[in-house]
Amino acid sequence: MDLVNSLEGRLLFAVPKKGRLLQAALNLLEGADIQFKRENRLDIALVKNLPIALVFLPAADIPTFVGEGRVDLGITGYDQVQEHDAGVRALARARRMSNEWSPKDEKPRGCDTIMDLGFGSCKLQVQVPAKGEYQTGKDLIGKNIGTSFVHLAAEYFAKLELEQEGIKVDSTASYAGRKLRTKIIELSGSVEAACALGVADGIVDLVESGETMKAAGLKAIETVVETSAILIKSKAPSNPDMVDLIAARINGVITAQKYVLCQYNVPRDQLVEATKVTPGKRAPTVTSLEEDGWVAVSAMVEKKKIAPVMDDLTKVGATDILVLDIHNTRGS
Repeated sequence: MDLVNSLEGRLLFAVPKKGRLLQAALNLLEGADIQFKRENRLDIALVKNLPIALVFLPAADIPTFVGEGRVDLGITGYDQVQEHDAGVRALARARRMSNEWSPKDEKPRGCDTIMDLGFGSCKLQVQVPAKGEYQTGKDLIGKNIGTSFVHLAAEYFAKLELEQEGIKVDSTASYAGRKLRTKIIELSGSVEAACALGVADGIVDLVESGETMKAAGLKAIETVVETSAILIKSKAPSNPDMVDLIAARINGVITAQKYVLCQYNVPRDQLVEATKVTPGKRAPTVTSLEEDGWVAVSAMVEKKKIAPVMDDLTKVGATDILVLDIHNTRGS
């Protein structure tokens, strides 16, 4: 099969090819009824039931492909989008300083965040040896910092250096022309070993559970970015209607994962009290029963709250309480 020619007319959707986000992303696609088969570990898979092609890419590369408009949609980490954007800012500053930039060069680049996907939560943190002398990020100014997030680390320490010099820092602060006193050392893997091996005095790396950090004898002293998986889109997608359709499907799956459907019977004179317990997302559905004085109620309830909700419903006289899984949903 000629995959390149088969991509014509298809919306391109980038998915992490490995790592901590992959399986959760695949589960999300399955819930959204995006049907595909990935042949022999190929990095492109054609979707069977929609004009879409999945492109499996490193999570760190997805913001670049989406931001350049080469891919329409993508699932990646918020940290990766922030690192990409920091790199774009650094390049723009360098081009302005060298007079290689003009307004005519600007194109609708970059990505827009559609939604947080609710998985892959972690923090990009400054970490130092647990038994060492460093207590804050400012203690590391002028030191060696190991990281795979070189642009975010550079911006972070540039701000600290400006603050140390008494220069007011805000979101529009320009670091053009400044040479960092802090040395940022790019590492592609095993960043947590950098301090123990004498490569760095501190690191900037992702922390999920903290177990890896502790095992390496490190402690977190400051947070650079809090992150989770997000759905992003190009600023100029090839098929905006298809982007909206996929976003609606994925949003439905995420909502369904957070809620269950609670159904119960209750005396009509206790309906007001019962619906205070289960107000639903917009309002509960109430129908009359054949038995006089009774009604049936259906309402969406947050999954994490269902046990105390059932307790409270019992207290107001509800009976026949059922809890049903929701596999998908649509609506706000």
